[in-house]
Amino acid sequence: MRSQSDVDRMRVRRARLALGLLYGSLGLLVVAFLRLQVAGQAEYTLQSTQNRLRAISVPPPRGAIYDRRGRLLAENVPGYSLSLLPGSPDSARATLDRLAPWLGLTVEERDELHQRFRQRPGSALLVRDDLEPAIVAAIEERRPEFRMVLIDTHPRRRYPPGQAIAHVIGYVSEISEAELEQPEYESYEAGRTVGKKGIEREYELELGGSPGVRFVEVNARGSIVGEFGPRPSIPAEPGTDLTLGLDLELHLLADSIFPDTMKGGVVALDPQTGEVLLLYSYPTFDPNLFVGGISSPEWAALRDDPMQPLLNRALSALYPPGSTWKPVLASLALRDGLAGIDDYMPSACHGSLRYGNRSFHCWKHSGHGALDMSGAIKESCNVFFYQLGQRIGLDDLLSGVDGLGFNGRTGIDIPGETGGRFPPTRDWYDERFGPRGWTESVTLNLSIGQGETEQSLLRMAQFYAALATGQSPIIPHLRRSEIMESRRVDWRLDLPEERREQLVSALARVVNEPGGTAYSVRLADWTLVGKTGTAQNPHGEPHSWFVGFAPAENPRIVVAAIVENGHPDNTSSLAVPLASRVAHRFLTDEGVAPTRPREPTSIPSASGASH
Repeated sequence: MRSQSDVDRMRVRRARLALGLLYGSLGLLVVAFLRLQVAGQAEYTLQSTQNRLRAISVPPPRGAIYDRRGRLLAENVPGYSLSLLPGSPDSARATLDRLAPWLGLTVEERDELHQRFRQRPGSALLVRDDLEPAIVAAIEERRPEFRMVLIDTHPRRRYPPGQAIAHVIGYVSEISEAELEQPEYESYEAGRTVGKKGIEREYELELGGSPGVRFVEVNARGSIVGEFGPRPSIPAEPGTDLTLGLDLELHLLADSIFPDTMKGGVVALDPQTGEVLLLYSYPTFDPNLFVGGISSPEWAALRDDPMQPLLNRALSALYPPGSTWKPVLASLALRDGLAGIDDYMPSACHGSLRYGNRSFHCWKHSGHGALDMSGAIKESCNVFFYQLGQRIGLDDLLSGVDGLGFNGRTGIDIPGETGGRFPPTRDWYDERFGPRGWTESVTLNLSIGQGETEQSLLRMAQFYAALATGQSPIIPHLRRSEIMESRRVDWRLDLPEERREQLVSALARVVNEPGGTAYSVRLADWTLVGKTGTAQNPHGEPHSWFVGFAPAENPRIVVAAIVENGHPDNTSSLAVPLASRVAHRFLTDEGVAPTRPREPTSIPSASGASH
């Protein structure tokens, strides 16, 4: 049996143990408290800051675009954008529904925006970037209804010349999901404005600049309460300005004189530098419609228009070149010594040429009689060139044309170019029609720019540039550049200078001598040389062509024009006066000294006879 003293000692030990456990627990609590209050303070402060901090992308001002004389083609003006801040999908949908009357959002547009919001839950969603000030004021007055809405100022693209430069400059719009997946847009984020067509697309990485970041503070409901002072904004880096070789006055002229019920285009080059002076397509559209997102009705109207205003006919459309092709054939014959400029063909023109069991007709049903090559070019005699094509032979014709690059693109610095088409070898015919499905009669059609050949305005202008200078042409380019010689094409005419001059003199007769197919549109002060053309069209009236250059003595401009269905009666051309007026305007504006005595003639505004 334990004594009382033993019991007392046990009680003391138990009390001490309990007290130690108590102190130990209190110690652990103190340590935890200190860790929570001291060591974890930075972490919890950061989390708190992040909960009330939003990083807002600041769009960069795009580089301005200027023409050769410093006139604005594209600029930036102040604008307002509206975005949805991150939040719940249900709140986003409700906000879009409340915005609909103010922004004119259709149900389909709301559905699309809501889907994009759900796909990017952590990012702000751009809804409009072209808000009118009155709409901005109305939404701000109702701010409690639009807690997820961010309205911000930003640089907005504007194209002062409007439709006159639409196809060459292009337009900008919000980057698409597909574009975000492309390597060149690796650094881009959703909602960014990018170039979609034309120069805006080609030089996006230079024009686009780099976005900045602005930090704002939001409350527990996600509404912006002000700028976040402790963290400074990062300014956006503006894009680089761009100067083009384009002439704005030529675009405005082409836009004002092109027949408003027709389709076609006009192209002009500087043959000495390769600069593109004019790249115009009609019908056209207003590129300002796309800034900030085009509305569904406007897009449907452009997309479904039977005139196809979105098609760049100066760059992407291909046409049989018709009689504008005859100088190509003549240059091959002169180069290879198969015919001279004063040579006649065996058969005079009586309106047609018999080959096998077929008759191949001339445009002049009564015939031209006996003509040498110069006269045949002046009067555009088909029968002469049928025989010239036979003299060259199919194989040499195919290889010669292919060697002049007519099966490829010009290499212009703009997207959307369609390369020319011409059979490269006999194998092409065998593959398409079968070895027995064709005859060498195809040579006759090819000789006058019909049959299995299609070329663009730009490609024909490039060939005439080579004819104008006697050199390999410089690759057409829109951006002004000091580097030119390294940009020459890898083909050349290889036409002796004397024979080239003879061919140019023959082309001068087309425009400047009575009886020439473009005599009615000759220039009073300069010698315009060139070739008219009538391209047969299986879907309607023939197309009207003209390609030429001026002055003949020192060419400063090459002009190519086409008007679809522009030969309604097969005797008049709508393309010729277009090209003539463009050449006259450019030479006048450039102050080019007259090269011929002035005649009492005027620049026509109506059509003149041609073939």
